[in-house]
Amino acid sequence: MRIINTAILSFGMSGRVFHAPFIHLHTGFKLVGVLERTKNESLQFYPDIHIYRSLEELLNDSTIELVVVNTPTNTHFEFCKKALEAGKHVVVEKAFTTTVEEAIELIEMAKSRKLLLSVYQNRRWDSDFSTVRSVVEQNLLGEIFEAEFHYDRFKELLSPKLHKEIPGPGAGLLNDLGPHLIDQALSLFGMPEWVLADIRTLRPTSQVDDCFMLILYYSDKRVVLKSNLMIREALPAFVVHGKKGSFIKSRADVQEIALIANEKPNLTGWGTEPASEQGLLHTEIDGEMVSKKIPSEQGNYYYYYDGIYNAVAHSSPAPVTALDGLHVMQIIEAAIKSNLSKSAININP
Repeated sequence: MRIINTAILSFGMSGRVFHAPFIHLHTGFKLVGVLERTKNESLQFYPDIHIYRSLEELLNDSTIELVVVNTPTNTHFEFCKKALEAGKHVVVEKAFTTTVEEAIELIEMAKSRKLLLSVYQNRRWDSDFSTVRSVVEQNLLGEIFEAEFHYDRFKELLSPKLHKEIPGPGAGLLNDLGPHLIDQALSLFGMPEWVLADIRTLRPTSQVDDCFMLILYYSDKRVVLKSNLMIREALPAFVVHGKKGSFIKSRADVQEIALIANEKPNLTGWGTEPASEQGLLHTEIDGEMVSKKIPSEQGNYYYYYDGIYNAVAHSSPAPVTALDGLHVMQIIEAAIKSNLSKSAININP
């Protein structure tokens, strides 16, 4: 089996929780090292890896094939560009970049060098969204005409991650949680024709957006995406209506909580939601009205990295392409324009 030597550019929550455990679990990857400029925190979890003190030192290591760019969003373009110039395959955290123009330049660079460039959209492998996808793809609801996805929290206090809270490229909720909701919608329904957005700031001390509603208009449906950091009692995270029935599902994936608690992922019982969080299906099947709970699909971010392995080792399609990331950036830019103009913006993918 080919082994892909991999390095991670930071070991904060993203590196420790979302990337390193799954790279370490997959037998096709070897976690070679982590970029930590002054600390050695990664050695507590992976004592055999190498600590790099600079990006240049890491990129000059010819044994490294894959680099995970999981630094603040406003560094993604610069760091991805340097990694691609160094001949490395790249996985980059969401949001892909801060502009559509940056995303296009990186895509063209990766293509010209025949290198993998993929955006880490792990929420496609959440158990709750996987269940929604299964219901839709089985056509249990008939023709979909409306869907509403929520990603709400109550976090009145500002995040200690200043790059999220100080106004500038990549800051704010639309760039933080927005890519999750947008990518889920696009992966299920494709690109819309129009985008209408309302983006606000609600927290008393906030300087960036912390509340948004996007409406994606298709020829045959509309999809509403909402996120708010001032919601104490959240509504269902997924509501999908078709001409035969409806499906309602909570946001209940257990992976993040388990990973924060330093639980190690596996390939058996990992990512299994409690039965109490099963979604409600109310529809018509074979002429009979049915209202029942639907067992949740198992979630596992491992499958993203399994897809990355196959893309690098066997030239298979990436599990999330750079083009997928570009489409998310197009929606974000359209949303910002819509909010400023108070009008719907046409999407030209």
